[in-house]
Amino acid sequence: MPAFVRTTGAALLGADAVLVDVQVSVTLSSEGGERVFRIVGLPDSALREGRERIRAAVTHGGHPWPFHTVTVNLAPAEARKEGAGLDLPIALAILSAQGSLGPDPRLDGWLCLGELTLDGQVRPTRGVLAAVEAARRRGIRRALVHPDNALEAAAVGEVEVYPVGHLDAAAGHLGGWARLEPVPAQAWQPAPWAGQGPCPVRGQPVAVRAARIAATGGHNLLLVGPPGAGKTLLARHLSDLMPPLTRTEAMEASRIHSAAGLLSGGLLGRRPFRAPHHTTSVAGLVGGGRVPKPGEVSLAHGGVLFLDEFPEFPRLALDALRQPIEDGEVTIGRAAGRAEFPARCLVVAAMNPCPCGWHGVPNRCRCGVQSIERYQARVSGPLRDRFDLCVTVTPVDPAALLEGGEEAALTLAQVTRARERQEERARRLGLSPPWNARLPARVLPAAAECEPAARRRLVHDSRRLGLSGRGMHRVLRVARTIADLDDDTEVREAHLLEALALRT
Repeated sequence: MPAFVRTTGAALLGADAVLVDVQVSVTLSSEGGERVFRIVGLPDSALREGRERIRAAVTHGGHPWPFHTVTVNLAPAEARKEGAGLDLPIALAILSAQGSLGPDPRLDGWLCLGELTLDGQVRPTRGVLAAVEAARRRGIRRALVHPDNALEAAAVGEVEVYPVGHLDAAAGHLGGWARLEPVPAQAWQPAPWAGQGPCPVRGQPVAVRAARIAATGGHNLLLVGPPGAGKTLLARHLSDLMPPLTRTEAMEASRIHSAAGLLSGGLLGRRPFRAPHHTTSVAGLVGGGRVPKPGEVSLAHGGVLFLDEFPEFPRLALDALRQPIEDGEVTIGRAAGRAEFPARCLVVAAMNPCPCGWHGVPNRCRCGVQSIERYQARVSGPLRDRFDLCVTVTPVDPAALLEGGEEAALTLAQVTRARERQEERARRLGLSPPWNARLPARVLPAAAECEPAARRRLVHDSRRLGLSGRGMHRVLRVARTIADLDDDTEVREAHLLEALALRT
């Protein structure tokens, strides 16, 4: 009679995980017959090669591998499974099927995740956070993972997480002759707000003001200026101005980092700050690959994506950013499946005004008009239109650099109050997320109600400046954020004038 055992693993699909029902059938072959070990259910090459890892890991622990036909089915069969994280559940199910876990193995209700080495060591795997979340939704309350993945798994809650470093330790725990200790429940706390106190950027009051508005409302920011004017320093300071992560935001951002294999320890405590090099490919920037993986715009979810030397990025990569900036998510379709990655981040771009970088600085620039126009045309008009704030950063007088830093004009209380206004407005209108930069055009008349003078100013200046419909809406969203910082329920003319000035 064939022995049949099942347990549960998980496979990544984008930033989420799909639980995999690992079904193992072990059948006795005739004496001297061929040993057959097959894995079905759309495994990728790493999983198919896992047959040799699993066989070696089992026999290295002293367990027999008799003349059996071993068939492993990974259900659902129509979903492709990638990665080596299913090694551990397959090996445990095989041990259980051939009786190596004793008469009463306890595989039901367990999530098992881990790659195996030839000597039975368990290695960490990607996407553990999403996998444990999926297990909790299904009612699975116990999980075996590598110790490096234990803290992120324990952050989900309601699931007992047991760190395991070797196949024998997992077998002993499930068989009842050894004991693993679960990871204690982890209390998550965000990193303290770092935006209070002196600003490291000096002599740039307009740019600093724009950065603070961007941090409060989640508005994209384009900085244009010569080298050394403070663009990079301001971009790095901007993530400190954003309010601390909420637990929901930390879970979303950590899930993406876990899917990329970049999460160490528990949940993220600070907002992500990603600064890819300008040679980054389209797949590196927005995500992709044969099996879709998150790109930089998704890894910055909930934080800041800084694109220095903006025009130097490949044109295809920059144009691929247009949809994620607008929609806040990336959807990638491949033969392996359709993956969706959140990408709601604050995009900060920095560029020089010309190829040499010194246009506008007396006696420094030697670029011709056509050269400057060609350089600036590397950033397309539709992409520029997606930046709410466009600020010129000018060289700073050396005397200003030696003076004390400018005290922060915003306190955490002001930022928190402005964010609470946005959240209350989002709840009232049934929106998510609450950032003003993400307000849909259909709700703008209600969410950003203007006084009559402000409405007339917006219409007049939009016509005068030739703003597109998207540009006019973005000006209105920035004005809404400025009004929130001023504790004003209505958008006034002064708010619109500042928003227009910061855009043009």
